Amino acid sequence: MRLTRITLLINALIICAGFNLLVRKQLADVEPQLFQATEETMVDAANLLASFAEQGFVKGGFDPTALRAAMDSSHGKRLNAVIHNHAKQKVGIDVYVTDANGIVLFDSGNPERIGEDYSGKRDVHRTLQGKYGARSSRNAESDDTSSILHVAAAIGDPQHPLGVLTAYKAQADVLPIIRRRISEIWWGTGLVGGGILLCVGVVFVWQYQPIARLTEYAREIEMGKRRPLPYLGLGKEVNTLARALESMRESLEGRQFAERYVQTLTHEMKSPLAAIRGAAELLNEDAVMPEADRRRFLGNISAEALRADRLLAKLLELSVIEGKTALDVSDVMDLRVLIERVVSESRAMVELAGISIEFQKSPTPAMAQGDPFILRAAIMSLLENAVDFSPPGEIVSVSVEVDEEFHRIVITDRGEGIPEFAREKVFDRFFSLRHMRSGRKGTGLGLTLVQEAALLHNGRVTIEPNEPQGTRVVLCIPAC
Repeated sequence: MRLTRITLLINALIICAGFNLLVRKQLADVEPQLFQATEETMVDAANLLASFAEQGFVKGGFDPTALRAAMDSSHGKRLNAVIHNHAKQKVGIDVYVTDANGIVLFDSGNPERIGEDYSGKRDVHRTLQGKYGARSSRNAESDDTSSILHVAAAIGDPQHPLGVLTAYKAQADVLPIIRRRISEIWWGTGLVGGGILLCVGVVFVWQYQPIARLTEYAREIEMGKRRPLPYLGLGKEVNTLARALESMRESLEGRQFAERYVQTLTHEMKSPLAAIRGAAELLNEDAVMPEADRRRFLGNISAEALRADRLLAKLLELSVIEGKTALDVSDVMDLRVLIERVVSESRAMVELAGISIEFQKSPTPAMAQGDPFILRAAIMSLLENAVDFSPPGEIVSVSVEVDEEFHRIVITDRGEGIPEFAREKVFDRFFSLRHMRSGRKGTGLGLTLVQEAALLHNGRVTIEPNEPQGTRVVLCIPAC
């Protein structure tokens, strides 16, 4: 993925560099091309006006009356010309006329220049030599928008001119057109370039984001977390890879799952079976065993058989839950009804232990969505733990705290509580403390089952001391 991101970044930089070069080339050509077109038009205008001004050269002098009248008339007109969205409202060309020696005889835009010697100006100098004369000069050297374009034409015979007529026009007149053209280039190129980059980005996200999700999924599976296969979208080739990965995971997990449970069952069943076998051998060897010893050994057989039965039951329940990555059944239920059913089913166990159960039923429905079988097994495990660690005659309290985000199932006992060293281990598989009544350890699977059930329901379970004595367990289930 890192190489892919680097490749994408390099491609984006290449695209940006290419479009930057293209824009610079286009922008570099805009101004010269527009001024070339303007100059070409001014060449025609200068030659036409030079033919008109020739009529003023009589008897060795120049009469500017007709030319002045023509220029004043054109400047006085209000135009309404729209040239490609550029509004032109007045004539922008002025002229000046010099004699054969370059002395200014007439200037329509700057009359104060009459009498000045322009023989050194490039437009006048080249035209008097029979060449094409033009120049561009700034009125203010520090202002690049003050440039004036001058185009000259010979009056009379180009080889022996009577004088020179120069048409001049401020380049600022065409700057709005240049700016508009530059803006169009930036916008057009930017949209095309942005569209290409967006397309590349969309393709990257479309193709590689699912791979990133699969990578994250594989890492979480490696860390031991259980989560369903992420949604990758329809019609994507990566779905084939995802299905193969999920199939491989299920196959490996199934094999490891079976191996782990066989090893666990073998290890955990050794203790009760050894105790049962030892007690049975003693009972069989000594026919005249005292009644008290006989009853004690029979009690051991019964207790160990019960422990083995509970171990098998818990392992079966845990195997059902641990084999899931998501809930197969998701029903909407009232947690109050589910808890009432669990409390009712545990009456015999509670009475046998000499414990009382106090269920504080909330007046508000505690609606949640999940698997009733898994939640029932989790609540039953919590209730069994509370009973096993409560002294006879005490009360186990069960309640539901309703909330908009999470409903909290709270089970409180008044036993000795959990030692501080054991609080971080109680959710570990097969970790158990000795029960208060029997003095024997439990299966060590009850709280593991509760934690797995909570994770499957996107909830959590916490254990904390109860004041003044005992343990308070809170199972949080998302509300719906």
